[in-house]
Amino acid sequence: MEFITTREALRAHYREPGDGAVRKELRSLDHHCRSFIARSPFVLIGSSDDAGNADVTPKGDRPGFVAVLDDTTLAIPDRPGNNRLDTWENVIANPAVGLLFLIPGMNETLRVNGEARITADAGLRERLAVDGRPPVTVLIVSVKACYMHCAKAFMRSELWKPESWPDRAAMPTLGEILRDQLALSEAAATVDRSLDEAYRKTLW
Repeated sequence: MEFITTREALRAHYREPGDGAVRKELRSLDHHCRSFIARSPFVLIGSSDDAGNADVTPKGDRPGFVAVLDDTTLAIPDRPGNNRLDTWENVIANPAVGLLFLIPGMNETLRVNGEARITADAGLRERLAVDGRPPVTVLIVSVKACYMHCAKAFMRSELWKPESWPDRAAMPTLGEILRDQLALSEAAATVDRSLDEAYRKTLW
């Protein structure tokens, strides 16, 4: 198998992007971007460390949980999780991040690229609290580029069409997966009950 290793060789396989595809990239958040973020309950964050090891992590909460502080600044609260801190530690080493905002049922997405820093500012954490529970820290993203992404990936995947979804019962539970991958002595049902309890008590 041969690999493409230069930009010129890669571009030889594709047409040049259209004028609209190039010009749609904005340097700040306009009212459409703000509106999209206000309705989005889910964002994917791409990051990498100083050695180039990449990671993508999901963040989900009530719609609009990502706060727009101004035209070029976003604030993403960090709710309780597994404390691996993959993305947060990456940002310490390399601030470059890519965000992908989704709205359920909408095939178009919003892409935001920028640089991120982490704060534990008490006032901001309180502003982003849910049911009196503030996030542990907040990721501050300085926007460098933002633009809408077309619907083709979601149309091809039929992601929002329930009739295309696989039967969940045909897939193992997370407890079964963790039991096998970690060689746990507990029964899968016990692991699943522990996970369910954690979901109920520590979402925020």
